[in-house]
Amino acid sequence: MLKQTQQQKLLQKLSPQQIQLMKLLQVPTAVLEERIKEELEENPALEYGEDAHEDEYKDPQEEYNNGEEGAEDEFEPDGSENEYDNIDISEYVSEGDDDIADYKLRDDNYPDQDENKTIPVRVETSFHEHLLEQLGMLELDERQNAIAEQIIGSIDDDGYLRREVSAIVDDLSFSQNVATDEDEIKELIRMIQEFDPPGICATDLKECLLLQLRRKPQDDPGIVGAYLILENYFDEFTKKHYEKIQKGLNMSDDSLKEAIGQIIRLTPKPGGNFATLNKAESYVVPDFFILNNNGKLELTLNSKNAPDLRISEGYRDMLKEYDRGDKKDKRQKEAVLFIKQKIDAAKWFIDAIKQRQHTLLSTMESIMGYQREFFLTGDETTMRPMILKDIADITQLDISTVSRVANSKYVQTEFGTFKLKFFFSESLSTDSGEEVSTREVKKILSDLIEGENKRKPLSDENLTKMLQDKGYNIARRTVAKYREQLNIPVARLRKEL
Repeated sequence: MLKQTQQQKLLQKLSPQQIQLMKLLQVPTAVLEERIKEELEENPALEYGEDAHEDEYKDPQEEYNNGEEGAEDEFEPDGSENEYDNIDISEYVSEGDDDIADYKLRDDNYPDQDENKTIPVRVETSFHEHLLEQLGMLELDERQNAIAEQIIGSIDDDGYLRREVSAIVDDLSFSQNVATDEDEIKELIRMIQEFDPPGICATDLKECLLLQLRRKPQDDPGIVGAYLILENYFDEFTKKHYEKIQKGLNMSDDSLKEAIGQIIRLTPKPGGNFATLNKAESYVVPDFFILNNNGKLELTLNSKNAPDLRISEGYRDMLKEYDRGDKKDKRQKEAVLFIKQKIDAAKWFIDAIKQRQHTLLSTMESIMGYQREFFLTGDETTMRPMILKDIADITQLDISTVSRVANSKYVQTEFGTFKLKFFFSESLSTDSGEEVSTREVKKILSDLIEGENKRKPLSDENLTKMLQDKGYNIARRTVAKYREQLNIPVARLRKEL
């Protein structure tokens, strides 16, 4: 039997409410509103506050410690007569007690700031819709159109047709009962390759780039040279074996440079310029904002994380009506039990939102304090080594909780928007014994490569020596690892003419 993971063991120890709280903590601001809408749809006792009076803000953690521990036990699940007889709703209907009606999450630190205004929705045409629109301009019969649509549907988001022609023939035969052959498929592919953007429906990068060059003026020597290089020396070009290309095509330095300039201006992913609809990751909504106010860092939480939620006034009125009545039959008691359960669930959800807000602020305040110099200057070399345990020790939160926050939240600063995970890094020692962040070393490594002579790029061995001269105890294999993490190729592939 497979061993349980540490996370599985942890989840087994948690109550369903705690598991839901952990999931809620992991939800980024961009999708929190959708999560709240789901809860509102499932629980009619929960609603957005509108005209309710302002409450004094209470620390969510304090309310957790002082308030609702017994809520989970108040759910009478089996509906026996004794349980219906013992329903206690006094805390829900006390005169002058507005805790239920206005049990909401509201804080003067997070004003509405016109958050309720309608946000305009961006209307876009997807990549495949763009291709289908062009397909409508061709004079094809119904059968050919069905085949062409199948081909377009097989094109991936980058613009490539990576499915075998024989597989497309089989798809049409089995799924649409359309008989065709490979020659007809290839002819329609050639027609689709004339669509915009140039280079689409290619089977590989080489064909994609050649398709784009065919659209350019064929009397341009640079374009002719580029076409010859890709057609005859594609592998040599990708490996930057320029001497072999020059010798094989008898090209001068200027001609080679002009031809390569034409190639690098082509688009390797012609479908990538089209937006994909309904993807939350296509944009980033910051969870925090940090402002440098004359040397004093000011942290604010995105107001979408502090929604105005409350218990439905109508639900409390129903409980009051029940409490004032003399005759209470079983059906009324069942209805009251249902209402009470919904109110308890709504109170728990509001508490969970408060706890989420408290945890986010606590974690971000600790990170901001730990990396204060970076938030003041934007200089990555000032970042201190920081691991999850460092922040967990400061906040007194579990490491797994800090990890959930760091992996899914963003902070906007005057130097850009960063994922919280960006600020965590291991340490590396210097000659003086001082521990520095590996991110600092990566920044220096990146600067060295950026400033190198591109005709003679620095090897990993040379980069290692330069870092060691700056006082960093680092091995060549570590330099190679950091370079790969920065998505920087080896020296040979960085070489330019």
